[in-house]
Amino acid sequence: MTQETKTDSIQVKNLDITANPAPLGLIGFGMTTVLLNLHNAGFFALGSMILAMGIFYGGLAQIIAGIEEWKKNNTFGATAFTSYGLFWMTLVALLILPKLGLADASDKTAMSAYLFMWGLFTAVMFIGTLKANKALQFVFASLAILFFLLALGDFTGNGTITVIAGYEGIICGFSAIYAGLAQVLNEMYKRTVAPLG
Repeated sequence: MTQETKTDSIQVKNLDITANPAPLGLIGFGMTTVLLNLHNAGFFALGSMILAMGIFYGGLAQIIAGIEEWKKNNTFGATAFTSYGLFWMTLVALLILPKLGLADASDKTAMSAYLFMWGLFTAVMFIGTLKANKALQFVFASLAILFFLLALGDFTGNGTITVIAGYEGIICGFSAIYAGLAQVLNEMYKRTVAPLG
């Protein structure tokens, strides 16, 4: 085997032919966010539908996407999707652990601290999106605002702020769905069908 053949063989082994995991993560996040925030906006009660979405599509699907991003050497994607997948898992745990008698329910101050920390994390991640497309920038900016509004609603006990957060969260969720589906369509058609900016 010549040196040139060895080099070609190494390049073929290092060629990444795996699919883009970002649409799965974005759509899992987006759909779950829309549904939870329809509840926050007052359209329906918090029930098993949101909890199931939080565990499986918002949670597990994003964790899988994060692991796939890690395999692609994408630190931002791995950190974002794995973290938000675990956000959904912890949120569900915060809701069901007290019902199962395994922990006391968190009070409004504790929940506001929880949501504030996620807002802070998201605000820093938003800075990373300034190197990405406009669609992703919008997702992270609107998500940071959502977390801060939810934290403020819990901290003040003002239900109106939570309702406003719900409407803002619906916009945030749909922006993530758009960003994910745009990538799928653009890849399928091998051209820009849905612009990402």
